[in-house]
Amino acid sequence: MRGERGSAAPPSGRPFDAPRGRFPAAAARRLLAPAAVLVLAASAVAYVAAVDPNDDGHYPTCPFLSLTGYQCPGCGSLRTVHALAHGELRTAAGLNPLAVAMVPVLVFFWLRWTAARAADRPARTRAGDPRLIWALLAVVLLFWLVRNLPFGTFLAA
Repeated sequence: MRGERGSAAPPSGRPFDAPRGRFPAAAARRLLAPAAVLVLAASAVAYVAAVDPNDDGHYPTCPFLSLTGYQCPGCGSLRTVHALAHGELRTAAGLNPLAVAMVPVLVFFWLRWTAARAADRPARTRAGDPRLIWALLAVVLLFWLVRNLPFGTFLAA
């Protein structure tokens, strides 16, 4: 009989069913992947914050820019991350506004994933509404095109 004293019923697996003050090991294991992604992202940002991409020789040049002379959608992203890490939002937005706009989106998806793992809910198996994915692709391609046109120099890094 489930739930009676002395029964060998398995725990429910919910993260907060443990005695007060203890976080179950299963919940901690579920949060390993989100925690690892957070540590990796924080380490990368800390490195870019410490090693200035504005100084020559620390990072490779964008291969697309080197081959074509045109900027890709990611050009300026390292300098954008460096500026954001130093609290320079205006500078970051001037280098790559698309990268600045994507930071809250990435944080939202990481938080949603972490909350789902903490509650032992399945993570989404679909990437999302196809219309949103196509819209994001259109925004990236439009940004790429406009930043390389003469009237779009305000988007150039």
